Amino acid sequence: MATHDKERWDSKHTAEHEPGEPAAFLRQIFQPGPWEIQPGRALDIATGKGRNALFLAEQGFTVDAIDISEVGLQQAQRQAEKQGLTLNWIQADLASFEFPDSAYDLILNINFLLRSLVPKMKKALRPGGYIIFDTYLIDQQDLGHPRNPAYLLNHNELLDLFRGFRILCYQEGKFFADGKESFRAELLGQNTLTG
Repeated sequence: MATHDKERWDSKHTAEHEPGEPAAFLRQIFQPGPWEIQPGRALDIATGKGRNALFLAEQGFTVDAIDISEVGLQQAQRQAEKQGLTLNWIQADLASFEFPDSAYDLILNINFLLRSLVPKMKKALRPGGYIIFDTYLIDQQDLGHPRNPAYLLNHNELLDLFRGFRILCYQEGKFFADGKESFRAELLGQNTLTG
């Protein structure tokens, strides 16, 4: 496990107690619209304090929520108990975590980019399952954190990463959400691959 990453995120989550609101793009996907995603089994990648995982559980999903930070997961668990929700919290380093094959109806990836996970996500998604992916673009360097290009998508890169999927919604640019401006790429895709 990446000890430095774990310590950094444990420290961040210790300093900030509130899980915050679910991501704006996630809320947008679950508003009445041209698609209707039925509840099933979901995976929230890099869940942090669980704001998005808790939202999915409220929508009726059975949720596995994974993060490297034990502190973040403990805070998420306390919030789930307050709300009367049950989720499966998994403390693990995503770089080495093995995803089960064809296990999920929905995989959620918000504010996190580890390109080597994309093939694993695709394998873990059931045929017909959905991916919701929303993270920072390379232009974010002009606004502030994050600045490391390893954690920033190039223009249209997210489309390339999910080539072969049915793209139901895609947008990239400068957005104002969650109280701040950021450059983002946001995708809702459906797995049309059969293996």
